[in-house]
Parts: sequence; C-alpha cells; structure tokens
Amino acid sequence: MHELSLAEGVVRIVLDSAKAESFTRVRRLRLSASKLSGVEIPALRFALEAIVPGTPLDGARIQIDEPPGCAWCFNCNANIEVASRLDACPRCGGHRYRASEEGLRVVELEVD
Repeated sequence: MHELSLAEGVVRIVLDSAKAESFTRVRRLRLSASKLSGVEIPALRFALEAIVPGTPLDGARIQIDEPPGCAWCFNCNANIEVASRLDACPRCGGHRYRASEEGLRVVELEVD
C-alpha cells in the first residue's frame, strides 16, 4: 500500500518537527495532494488513522486538500490545470502535456 509509506513519511516529518520545535501535540495537520499525485485520499486517511496513535498527531484534525494538478502543454506552451492525466488541455484540447512533479506536501501544522 503506497499510502502507508506516505503516511509514515508524514509522521516522520511531524516527529522531526516536534523535536526541532519542542512541541508535543498537533491540533491540526493540513496536507495537499494534487489530483495528479496518484494519492488515494481515503487510503491515506485510513493509513494515518492507523499509525498516529502514540504520536503528536494522536487526536489531531487532519485536512487533506486535493487541488487540480498542474502541467505544461506542449501544444499551446502554457501552464494548465487538469484533474486527471486523461483530461485534455483546457486551452487547446490537446493531450500532449507533462504533469508537474506534485506529490504529497505538508502545508500546515497547528501545534501546542
């Protein structure tokens, strides 16, 4: 399960931040995974719920944003937003574009 390793990475980031910034509890965690990231949001949420007990994330509200993906269209030479790798360019209708390397990102931590 790809999302389990992503969840473990998020917890590792939080633990490293807790050590560096001297906090013990996270109230809110905000993540971002674009539509082109390949992240299954329900599976990620399930994985996080399974591994956060006993960590500073235990009891935290977890928000996962899923913005459209960004890509570069080779036909019209423009940055575009698409919801799926199967979508056509919204400007020219072409399918020749390169998706930006957008994965899962920690956007915000609200801590105690």
